[in-house]
Amino acid sequence: GLFVVVTGIVSVLLTALTVAREWETGSMELLLSTPVQPMEIIVGKLAPYMVLCLTAVGLIYGAARVGFGVPFNGHHGTFLLACFLFLTCTLAQGLLISVLTRQQQLAMQFSNLTGLLPATLLSGFVFPVESMPIFFRYFTAILPARWFMVACRGIFLKGSGLIDLAVPLSVLALIGSTL
Repeated sequence: GLFVVVTGIVSVLLTALTVAREWETGSMELLLSTPVQPMEIIVGKLAPYMVLCLTAVGLIYGAARVGFGVPFNGHHGTFLLACFLFLTCTLAQGLLISVLTRQQQLAMQFSNLTGLLPATLLSGFVFPVESMPIFFRYFTAILPARWFMVACRGIFLKGSGLIDLAVPLSVLALIGSTL
């Protein structure tokens, strides 16, 4: 469960804050006026945070295995694929927040509202999704944190493979491609 919370917070918040800071200082406009393509700018902005978040995943994985003795019954490739899909969703969410707000204060508030709260309260981390009211059960279907929680628990505890996790991984890919 901590994979979802920590990586979700780090990826959404840091991406939203740093890109919003560039909008505030005016360096984003300078960057957009260069001959660099917009997709290259996006990749250049998100790649360092992807590496940082994957490093956080490694640290959490080590703490879970060594510190807490959590068994890992799945395949590491499947786990990395799930992490990559989730981080794609959350980094895109942080980028979207920074582009829409263009201010650090608003970006931080929206990041907490759309990243931290759903990752802790609506992902199944604190409360099981099955015991939520029907509205929230359907609402959680659009949250990447819920699907990453299902994938992490399935991989770690049950040893689920790609076929078992087809639905959560497909939904993460769909959400990531629409953001």
